[in-house]
Amino acid sequence: MRYWWVNQNKTYKYEVPGGFMWSPFKNANGARNTFYDNMANVEPGDIVFAYAQQQVKAIGVAQKRAYSAPKPASFENSSNNWSQIGWLVEVEFSQLADPVIPKMHLEIIGEYLTTKAAPLDETGKGRERYLVELEEGLALALINISKAPLNLMTRELAPVSDSESDYEIELEILARHLDGDPEKIQLTKSRRGQGIFKANVRLVEDHCRVTGVTNIKHLRASHIKPWSVSSKEEKLDGFNGLLLSPHVDHLFDRGFISFKNSGDLLVSAELNPIVLEQWAIANSANVGIFKANQGKYLEFHRDVVFQG
Repeated sequence: MRYWWVNQNKTYKYEVPGGFMWSPFKNANGARNTFYDNMANVEPGDIVFAYAQQQVKAIGVAQKRAYSAPKPASFENSSNNWSQIGWLVEVEFSQLADPVIPKMHLEIIGEYLTTKAAPLDETGKGRERYLVELEEGLALALINISKAPLNLMTRELAPVSDSESDYEIELEILARHLDGDPEKIQLTKSRRGQGIFKANVRLVEDHCRVTGVTNIKHLRASHIKPWSVSSKEEKLDGFNGLLLSPHVDHLFDRGFISFKNSGDLLVSAELNPIVLEQWAIANSANVGIFKANQGKYLEFHRDVVFQG
């Protein structure tokens, strides 16, 4: 297991970390960049520290090795001229209840900041480096300061490989001769709730609105406007998705339930009420107001998919 430090200040307006890291393959001038090359060195199970706004805000566990993928939508407004295709590493992050401010703990971590390889300078200020491998001593010191339950976290966020789904995706990629076309591969993966689409959805939604479940392992990234009738852009748009528990995804995907933009749950007359009772879903539930950009997709779902 290795430890990594990702500086997210330049990637997107930081609110919460999504389930990924993304970087271009090279600098804008075409030159190689060690801190982008590091993406290919991350292994499943490695620990990742998410740094932004002079704070370590989350700690995560890498889920898969890096693969090529289009730039996430959340990066489009960032102040950079990165290329449209780059490295993506899926990471499950856990936000820290008390973010670590490095400059407040120099008496503990200062000894690890004396080399140029350190992600922070000797004052505790972050250096402009995207992804850096951390010395184990510094990583463990940060974990102790954060009081994060590392053993529990690594078990809870441990990589889970859906070998059957992965195998089916690879067969489809081969059958459709998509190998070598990162964008089309990502579109294929997004149909199954993986890759860029899932990452984009997680920048908008962080739990199942019906059940309240937050652990991504138990949720599916579900298209609001179905994949089959979405444009290429809509297929990867995070606003065109919800994180849903599997049984809720089943009801939503088949039009047995939908939502008003205000968050009111809509239940189809075609659904036997006992199903909601057995699944402990209140038919009068309000799941919270949806964002404006989600509204157009929900309108389509209500008009076309919902069996009202």
